[in-house]
Amino acid sequence: MAQVLDTPVTAGPAGEPVSLAQRVARRKALLNWIAVHALGVAAALFFVLPFVFLVLTSLMSDQQALTRDLWPHPFEWANYKRVFDTPGFLTWWRNTLLYAGLGTVLTVVSSLPVAYALAKFRFRGRHLSLMLVISMMMLPPQVVVIPMYLFWAKQLDLSGTLWPLIIPMAFGDAFSIFLLRQFLLTIPDEYLDAAKVDGCGELRALLRVVVPMAKPGIAAVALFQFFYAWNDYFGPQIYASENPGAWTLSYGLESFKGAHHTDWNLTMAATVLVMAPVIVVFFFAQKAFVEGVTLTGVKG
Repeated sequence: MAQVLDTPVTAGPAGEPVSLAQRVARRKALLNWIAVHALGVAAALFFVLPFVFLVLTSLMSDQQALTRDLWPHPFEWANYKRVFDTPGFLTWWRNTLLYAGLGTVLTVVSSLPVAYALAKFRFRGRHLSLMLVISMMMLPPQVVVIPMYLFWAKQLDLSGTLWPLIIPMAFGDAFSIFLLRQFLLTIPDEYLDAAKVDGCGELRALLRVVVPMAKPGIAAVALFQFFYAWNDYFGPQIYASENPGAWTLSYGLESFKGAHHTDWNLTMAATVLVMAPVIVVFFFAQKAFVEGVTLTGVKG
């Protein structure tokens, strides 16, 4: 049998003989390739089809939405204009950009020095400090929501605004600190030692050496924080619900659905407009995001 399998039965592309065993192996490799890619296409459709349904429904008329018709006829592009004309919608956009943009900047600026200290400094209590950061990650936000609300709303009289959500980001975020610390561990200490030999202090070494080399990790943290703030519903509901002028898109979208509970085409159009910025940001920053998340687990 071994002699039969090793016997040349045909010729390859370059004229060399190809045995039956090689043909069987190639056929198995082709079938494996088809099976793997078929599963990948099926998984992609599983995630894409709901979004396609969302977009198509947003372009339907009120009578056609949520019926058996899956294709708009005609395309109602005016639905998006009607959403923008909804009172308060542009205000929700402005508030969300303020919350997500300023919160992201404050989180990165405040978390990076702490992560740098935990990754590169050797001081007594360093491991205890790291354990405290990890314990803060495990603490559910619902545990502290009542005392935090009493502090911001009753003591500082900031209820009805987004500042109780933005100001705490200036004091660091446990998850961001941990993620940046894991990334900074991958940067060799020799670069910092060389910078210090050239006369750089810790702050200058952080800005001139660490920050350029940690751009993927910083991008990952920034995207995580931006997505969290953009999609945050719980925080604006607690602090800004009493003031419609301080609502964000996530909270305003809920009230939009209440105001148009039968107009599903407008609700879907508003949902598309809320999702679009996040999709665009991730599309252009996905390379840095994936690289930053991947390299955080290289060294513990």
